[in-house]
Amino acid sequence: MQELIRQRRRAGFVGRGAERSAFRQNFDLPPEDERHRFLFHVHGNAGVGKTFLVRELEQLAREKGALTAYVDEAAGSVSEAMAAISRQFAAQGHKFKELERLLAVHRERRHEAEAVVAALEPEPRAPSAGSTAAMRAGLVGLGMVPGVGAFAGALDAAQLAQGADRLRAGLSSRFRSQDDVQLVLSPERVLTPALLTELSDAASAAPWTVLFFDTYERTGPFLDGWLHEVMTTDRHGTLPATVVVVTAGQHPFDTTRWGGFADFVADMPLGSFTEAEARSLLSDKGVRHEPVVAEVLRLTGGLPVLVSTLAETHPAEPADVGDPSGTAVERFLKWEPDQLRRAAALACALPRTLDADVFRAVVDCPEEQFDELYAWLTGMPFVSERGSRMLYHDLVRVPMLRLQRRQSPRRWTELHRRIAEAFTRWREQAEADLDPSEFWKEADWRELRLAESYHSLCAGPRAAIPMALTDIATACDHGDDILRPWVRLLDEVGEDADAAVVRMWGEGLAEAHATGGVAEVLRLLLSRARGDEEWLAIARAARGDALARAGDHDTALAEYDRALRLDLGLVRAYRGKVLARSALGDYRGALDDLRRVLELEPDNPYNVFLRGEHQRILGRYDEAIRDLDRGIRLDPNQEFAWASRGAARLGLGELDDALADLDHALELKPDYAWALARRARLWRARGDRARQLADLDRALALQPDWAWGRCERGDALRRAARDEEALVDYDRALALDPEYASAYASRGASLSKLGRYEEALADLDRALELNPSYVWALERRATVHRRLGMDDRALADERLAARLSEPATANQSNAFNGDVRMDSPRTPPTTDP
Repeated sequence: MQELIRQRRRAGFVGRGAERSAFRQNFDLPPEDERHRFLFHVHGNAGVGKTFLVRELEQLAREKGALTAYVDEAAGSVSEAMAAISRQFAAQGHKFKELERLLAVHRERRHEAEAVVAALEPEPRAPSAGSTAAMRAGLVGLGMVPGVGAFAGALDAAQLAQGADRLRAGLSSRFRSQDDVQLVLSPERVLTPALLTELSDAASAAPWTVLFFDTYERTGPFLDGWLHEVMTTDRHGTLPATVVVVTAGQHPFDTTRWGGFADFVADMPLGSFTEAEARSLLSDKGVRHEPVVAEVLRLTGGLPVLVSTLAETHPAEPADVGDPSGTAVERFLKWEPDQLRRAAALACALPRTLDADVFRAVVDCPEEQFDELYAWLTGMPFVSERGSRMLYHDLVRVPMLRLQRRQSPRRWTELHRRIAEAFTRWREQAEADLDPSEFWKEADWRELRLAESYHSLCAGPRAAIPMALTDIATACDHGDDILRPWVRLLDEVGEDADAAVVRMWGEGLAEAHATGGVAEVLRLLLSRARGDEEWLAIARAARGDALARAGDHDTALAEYDRALRLDLGLVRAYRGKVLARSALGDYRGALDDLRRVLELEPDNPYNVFLRGEHQRILGRYDEAIRDLDRGIRLDPNQEFAWASRGAARLGLGELDDALADLDHALELKPDYAWALARRARLWRARGDRARQLADLDRALALQPDWAWGRCERGDALRRAARDEEALVDYDRALALDPEYASAYASRGASLSKLGRYEEALADLDRALELNPSYVWALERRATVHRRLGMDDRALADERLAARLSEPATANQSNAFNGDVRMDSPRTPPTTDP
């Protein structure tokens, strides 16, 4: 009995009996029982003890033999949350080896992505602006320089338009596999199946697995959708039925997302302690004198964090509790007679997070008292440990900040300036081991810079705001994950320092980021700029990239031009123009901009490759080969350059040389889908149908949702009189891209061969609706019209096809005959390239 009592009062935990009981009883119900709950959501205002309850529930789960993991706001993304889960399971004897391997690759690839400058544009005249918007968005959003052609690994433009997940094949040819590309673009799509597999393996060794997600008001924006998908769909695999999830935050569940799943969710709203619970806590701390208890209850309103803080001071008389008109800070520290401790507690409220180094920079104390004073402070109820950091509870920190700011503005400024100088010093030390281009890639550097900016803004808002805005403009160039903390920073400073200028910026930027993301943040920055800021040109170029991500290439071009008026040597703006012009199908204009890029960076092999690829797209095969020859001499290890040159030689009918180039590209990267598809065309030209199909099968195994590849294989199957199989590929291609004219034409041809003339006619009509000058489709429709006895319509089609075919096409290869085909399916040319 005594042992059970001690367990129930573990760590002085009192109250929340109903919540603990419901959670404990859930383990007695098998997952198949309709009363069993898979998800518990703890929610309530700050200070009600959510984290204390979550930690207690974790102990209860472990008593039931469960494996547990706890995640809070220290995780800034889904991948970081998975890393935290993996570490904690390893500490319990269950290493997630495959997940850890993928996480390590993810971290490496995120660093590499900044240096990758590969983005493929399909063949000439084919893509529409919308078809390549998603690819452009993903690459620019990751800080990469966009491009076209073979550089992106044969991405299908329509597929890319479906969403960011289809960008994986086009990130860079320097990655070893498509999974590596996904690890950069959508890491959760690769990591989540691995996590579920690891959880399934661990489930065989324990009766339950419980995952805790605390501070959900901060982690929910990126975790909630992922968690909902993992728990309610099998998109990433199956979740063991013995997994229980606990979330805790200030807000109730989003009913628009979770409302339909109330039958497996246990809602746990928390309010202030009941009087009985508050009295129990005070009694447990030795505070039993009724007048004192009554005074504590009156002052705290039963808010757990305040009850706990006041109980720790062990007041003996009501007067010790303090005057009701006193500030919250006085109530927290009134019973601490040591002035050094009081000063330390107040000073250490200034930093957003605390560790021993920050404590030493903030607190003036004799060295011999350092350890004792630090231990005292970190043991206070309002200071909690989160990983390697210590945090003040907001209900305590906020009034402490206000007290210091109002009582002594000069001391406030002096302390913040001192802390800012310490973070500046630590940041500069971190920079000593980094190349300047790596600063923003390093999370530790960013944290130091954020802290430095926070304290600089608190010390002197007007003086520090230009530096902060420069950093925000730079952060915009690194994506939402990097930008978000900077936007939140200004919001925090505006409140903590009561600084009107910072509050104005913080509110504006927060609203802009919520409504329009990076592009809107940059628009606001630029609209309020004075005109002499050093970040203006970069911000203009970054906004051009953001607009390109949204498919607004015309406006993006205008932003790039504005950037160049501010800085004529800004290479990234010229490359951005290449991107925008390519997306709009203006390849000749893109070549004009590439000339300027090469003037500024003549020895950058990527620029040479890029011009060569544009020449190839325009059918200027000889010029393309000259550029690609030079680029390969500069850097012979880039497989996309070899593949692009192979494609150019294929366009000239130089089949042996083309095969040598494509083979070499595939030696450098065996899973290069675009090179496989190009080599398949070469086998087609040689009449080697078996090898053609083998290469297309390999390409589609690597990139199954590639519409162009599906259509290519469908054509190969149709020529082999395997029309029923061809229809499967055509159907899949059109599901991926409903505006793929060539796929409609090819499917119409197969349907005609199978005698399904009405269906064939509908497909051919649709192909010609999308591309009225499509000669091959006109010829096929004429045949179908004759089959259906529509001779007049057949004759009209034949005459129009003959008229459209009269002009000779420059640079046209006689290597292929038959269907219209290009790398991109949007608007095929009138003759086969």
